[in-house]
Amino acid sequence: MLKEIVLATRNRHKGEELSALLGDLGIQIRTLADFPAAPEVEEDGATCEANAIKKATEIAQATGLPAVADDTGLEVDALGGRPGVFAARYAGEHATYADNCRKLLQELAGVPRAKRSAKFVTVAAIALPGGEVQVVQGILEGLITEAPAGAHGFGYDPVFLVPERGKTLAEMTAAEKNCISHRAKAFVQAKEILRSLQSESIVGA
Repeated sequence: MLKEIVLATRNRHKGEELSALLGDLGIQIRTLADFPAAPEVEEDGATCEANAIKKATEIAQATGLPAVADDTGLEVDALGGRPGVFAARYAGEHATYADNCRKLLQELAGVPRAKRSAKFVTVAAIALPGGEVQVVQGILEGLITEAPAGAHGFGYDPVFLVPERGKTLAEMTAAEKNCISHRAKAFVQAKEILRSLQSESIVGA
């Protein structure tokens, strides 16, 4: 049966979040920290889906294990959908989370709350070593704040307000965020795919 998977990420924060989301599957969850020889996959796709598929496919082939990868974009309406797929490097190739948030807030300076709508889009891909790939998507609607708030999370969490909760993602506990986030929505679906792979493995045993 399916005993282990590898998360195609070297981002510690993301690895911890994904491990929490997938932790009840009953399979060993590994990250690229366990595979130092695994390739650095260049995220040069034009879409989040392309990046997720590329990462999952290359890591599955390199490790010989089913691989799970995701890519997230932030689409801000007042900016015509930017930063989109370039969210992680919006302020430059080696930008920090704070750099990206600062640039976003600068570009939205003077934009009223009613026009600060935005959405996170996460695409997750599950690739098998043999080449099969399945893709799912999760979306979270919200608003960009005028200033950062909260000390939890990572990325744009301090400036992304979830109106129905009245707080930013960075003001939520990890458990609360993992109930509503774009990544959580994508990985609820990803878990069902992994469960089906477990069942197929058992049937085929």
